[in-house]
Amino acid sequence: MSVVIVGTLDTKGEEIGFARDVIESQGVEVHLIDVGVMGEPEIEPDTTAAEVAEAGGSSLDSLREDGDRGAAMEVMGDGAAAIASRLHEAGSLNGILGLGGSGNTSIATNAMRALPVGVPKLMVSTMASGDTEPYVGATDIAMLYSVADIEGLNQLSRTVIANAALAMVGMVANDPGVELSDKPTIGITMFGVTTPCVQTAREVLEDSGYETIVFHATGTGGRAMENLIREGVIDGVLDVTTTEWADELVGGVLSAGPDRLDAAAERGIPQVVAPGALDMVNFGPRESVPEKFDGRTFHIHNPQVTLMRTTPEENAELGRIIAEKLNGATGPTALALPLGGVSMLDEDGADFDDPEADAALFDALRGTLDETVELIESEAAINDEAFAQMIADKLDTYMQDR
Repeated sequence: MSVVIVGTLDTKGEEIGFARDVIESQGVEVHLIDVGVMGEPEIEPDTTAAEVAEAGGSSLDSLREDGDRGAAMEVMGDGAAAIASRLHEAGSLNGILGLGGSGNTSIATNAMRALPVGVPKLMVSTMASGDTEPYVGATDIAMLYSVADIEGLNQLSRTVIANAALAMVGMVANDPGVELSDKPTIGITMFGVTTPCVQTAREVLEDSGYETIVFHATGTGGRAMENLIREGVIDGVLDVTTTEWADELVGGVLSAGPDRLDAAAERGIPQVVAPGALDMVNFGPRESVPEKFDGRTFHIHNPQVTLMRTTPEENAELGRIIAEKLNGATGPTALALPLGGVSMLDEDGADFDDPEADAALFDALRGTLDETVELIESEAAINDEAFAQMIADKLDTYMQDR
């Protein structure tokens, strides 16, 4: 077993050396990757900063001459990611640990995000008590707040670093006894307002012999599913809830980015897609909604989440975008339209019930979709049991055909 530690050995050598010693005392090997740029390492690395810079497409001498800290961190982050990936592929990385402030947190977590889900990843950071999304992204990185700055060893830093080191040992040296399933795996997207549909569809698929993984369509959830599709973890997709595209288009807070819906199309795996929750854009508390949206229709989901109804114009554009994404699919693909409403709030008489907006969405989808994509229409609402059964059966048919 081997743990890789990523750190700036020119400034954090003492602290990283302590973590190494704790891990090695438990019989686990350590590989040190030095990502320090400006000085000489305080302890001997296994992978030097010069090797990291080269793997990142530059040289250590160039980075030092330029003196651009931001550019240097980007190069060293890319280099650390490349080296960590190589070590993992060679079977020489069973877990990865990082220690540092904002700079090394950026570099080390970049390396962590390059590794598959399931590889133990732990970042001890002064940044772990704030907004961690830029560091964690859509991966399974654990972050531990260092409480004090990682500068010198004292009773507090020794305790925190030792705990992190022992946690890493526990993750890599013990067999959790988790049995890997040999069933085909289906990725499903869900929101609170599409939960009944997903629950029914999931039960149908699991009864048919599939394992399912449900992703909360909160931006990171969609990105996580796209990543796992690309890694080959997911064999088919029931993309019930494509709402993240509404946030991407309109400017909400839960966008999954412009690559959402690309992975399944590129890999050619079976997919059934629905326009779930495209009736809404997500914001934080009501007072956080930008003034430019004054006069729109809102629904207060809870004190921290405000939903805004999409307009007919926005829905028409969403229809075109999603249809064009599906047109590029290289595998069996179906688009299922729930004409009775695309979310719990879009049903007859609900807060977001807007036949004109729905019609704009459905017309744009129909008008843009190629004949290569199967179009299925139902008078049911998305959360009706009949719709959920229909889309689950369609995906099962695609999977069986393959």
